[in-house]
Amino acid sequence: MARAPAIADIEETPEADRLGDFPHPRHTSKLFGHRDAERTLAQSLAVGRTHHAWLIAGRKGIGKATLAYRFARAALAAPGERDPSGTSLAVDDASTAARQVRALSHPGLLLIRRPYDVKAKRFAAGIPVDEVRRLRTFLGHRAAGDGWRVVIVDEANDLNVNAANALLKSLEEPPARTVFLLVASAPGELVPTIRSRCRMLPLAPLAAADLRAAAEQALTAADMAAPKAGEWASLERLAGGSVGRALGLFAAGGLDLQAQIDRLLGLLPRVDWRAVHTLSDELQPTAAEARFELFFELLLETMARVIRTAATGEGSAEEQALAARLAGEGRLASLAALWERVAREKADTLALNLDRKSLVIETVAALAAASQDRKSV
Repeated sequence: MARAPAIADIEETPEADRLGDFPHPRHTSKLFGHRDAERTLAQSLAVGRTHHAWLIAGRKGIGKATLAYRFARAALAAPGERDPSGTSLAVDDASTAARQVRALSHPGLLLIRRPYDVKAKRFAAGIPVDEVRRLRTFLGHRAAGDGWRVVIVDEANDLNVNAANALLKSLEEPPARTVFLLVASAPGELVPTIRSRCRMLPLAPLAAADLRAAAEQALTAADMAAPKAGEWASLERLAGGSVGRALGLFAAGGLDLQAQIDRLLGLLPRVDWRAVHTLSDELQPTAAEARFELFFELLLETMARVIRTAATGEGSAEEQALAARLAGEGRLASLAALWERVAREKADTLALNLDRKSLVIETVAALAAASQDRKSV
């Protein structure tokens, strides 16, 4: 009797530029916001004289990579498949170019990003020079006919020194009909010579309506329930115009953590120690590292808003009231010093694998002391 063929599960390789289980930006066909930036790219493509390198800059999660792949689909599509008006980069999702871009199989597209080590099961700390050296082979082949070639670097801030220098050589001598799209959340940290050879295309944080529409599109694609009506306001406030940030917070239970932080700060200088110990127990296990990081990220952001409101007098009514209680009567400098201390101790705890529960308890105790004694940090 013949043996049944072995069926091996094919494990999908993780991607450094993808957020959790949400669709990768190259699978996101609709772009919300950034209409002017899209029009700029579309017009340059329509006249056939686009700049050879674009630096698409803006905070994380606002759609920079989505715009880059949208450009790639349009540039690699047949001329008749593009928007003839030159105002949009829209291409039919069923077109050959669109399908090949989604599969990263188009011969005219090269993606440079942090690689994943299958054996070690982790991403490289940055983009190594070997990833950029793939440009030699890619650029050594001519595009079919009069077509374009597109190189996406996502994100450019991950380039190590050698990789940045290798990329610079291609930017200094750009091949004909080749477009480099560098995605960067901190363009000021890039090598100045790379920035000088790119045309800057800054993207602003998304407005509330676009943020919600983009989030709903991603949640639907990931087959996840949308936030409840009362949760959107909190998500919009915490996301700061970043759909990636909104999705990450929602999926990781960030709204619940922020609610606990708000209750904790609202009681100061009193402390509900039973609730604090329950929280610290929850954040202590190794499996809860991501939630531990998110808790301190949200706490530090909340403290920063309080400090900023106390220093400038600008902020919502709730932030004004909280700043008056926590940073009033000469306590602003103490609170700012405590922010730096908490940020440093959180980093040390993760790097040295120190006790997480102790850090949570000690942080709350320090906040309680700082909120009542101007000298106590």
